[in-house]
Amino acid sequence: MMPALIRHTALGLALLAALTGCAGNPATGGASVVVMSESKEAKIGQEMYAEIQKEGAIYDDRELQDYVNRVGQRLVANSDRPDLPFTFTVIDSPDLNAFATPGGYVYIHRGLLAYLDSEAELAGVLGHEIAHVTARHAARQRAGSLTTQVLAVTAGVLTGSRDIMDSAGMYGTELVRGYGREHELEADGLGARYMYLSGYEPDALLNVIGVLKDQEQYQRVRAKAGGKPAGTYHGLYATHPRNDQRLQTVIRAASELDTGQVLEDPSVPGEFQRRTDGLPWGPRIKREDNRYYHNKLAFSFAYPPGWQVSSGSRAIVASAADGSASLTITLQKPDPQQTPQQALEAAASGGISDGLELEQAGLQGYSALASGGGETRRLAVINHNWQFLFEGKADKFKAADADLLAMIQSFRPLHPQERNAGEQRYVRYIQVPRGATMASLAASIRLPDAEAQLRLLNGLYPSGEPRTGDWIKIIQ
Repeated sequence: MMPALIRHTALGLALLAALTGCAGNPATGGASVVVMSESKEAKIGQEMYAEIQKEGAIYDDRELQDYVNRVGQRLVANSDRPDLPFTFTVIDSPDLNAFATPGGYVYIHRGLLAYLDSEAELAGVLGHEIAHVTARHAARQRAGSLTTQVLAVTAGVLTGSRDIMDSAGMYGTELVRGYGREHELEADGLGARYMYLSGYEPDALLNVIGVLKDQEQYQRVRAKAGGKPAGTYHGLYATHPRNDQRLQTVIRAASELDTGQVLEDPSVPGEFQRRTDGLPWGPRIKREDNRYYHNKLAFSFAYPPGWQVSSGSRAIVASAADGSASLTITLQKPDPQQTPQQALEAAASGGISDGLELEQAGLQGYSALASGGGETRRLAVINHNWQFLFEGKADKFKAADADLLAMIQSFRPLHPQERNAGEQRYVRYIQVPRGATMASLAASIRLPDAEAQLRLLNGLYPSGEPRTGDWIKIIQ
């Protein structure tokens, strides 16, 4: 007869087997425990991509997107899954990061692109992310997490011991963390192999890790200077010290592959620099078309296409191109004892009708129609630091009122990034003039810690200097 402990173990393993599957992994050549089919992975990746598109997070530069895709597809063709459709996307974010989602979707932030120096380094980032997909790390991470939960719950149920359940859960957490470290090294090794087979120098991946470790060092220096606790970089390659022997071994092993043919570097000299010249640096400062922004009073409102807005010392007036309709905005100090409705009624002349409470972007207001002398006007009052008074007129009022009300309802406070719309900065390439230093180049850049920023941008942190005639990146 089977002993009770063995029966319990067998039952636990049977339950685990029922919830997980074992699939051959084309990237590693071994078997991987997964809880997600490839069709499910593809569906998740598609849904995430659609959401990213919906949020407007994709960087609007078709030529750069095509270039990144071309490099990525070359790597895919030399990967363990050349048949798997991949989508490569540049994200409009200043963060130094990249990531992959199930189903072959790879993303790189424009912020990271700005700090890379070559197509080979770009290939290093993309190859690493491709490897996460080909090795099915997303499915395997979920398997590791679920396996931990199943073992903990099973142990608790079969023994009746809550202590065992808790300890199993805690141990499992540590196990999963270590598992992630192995995934990163696996992705490094596979990505380096894809690079080599595509003609890129695998050591470029070490350069990328150096860029990110310089960022971490810089943040620690800043934190110490400000008397704050030093943070740790948590993005791409956060677990990779630059001098990690295991890391160097798995990457450089790719260079020892014997393909039986001479592999030529596919990079076109200067192309990476041409594609990345003019990248926005730092947060993107966006202002919409057909929207008026007032920096001093910190408000904004939208207006119909073709309309014009003029700002004077007494009023702001939005007018239709043919002068047939207008919306005038004035302001006054608010009376804290008055509601917006009371303020409107006190300022209006003629009969008031069709009152409407306004509540938009955290602001309180009131709108209504005022009629008198054979004329109807759209009035509104909105409190935002001051009290804003709106008066809309039109030759054909009924036809124009929808536009007038829409303009009033689009009134909102300025977003912080919108305040500095004239200060967007870009990454540019220049040749180093004779006698120039990082300090002299940074002197004309009105940025905090500009010298350190330039060094980071050019791989010269903390104390490197450029050579005369070298092409380097600056911030303009």
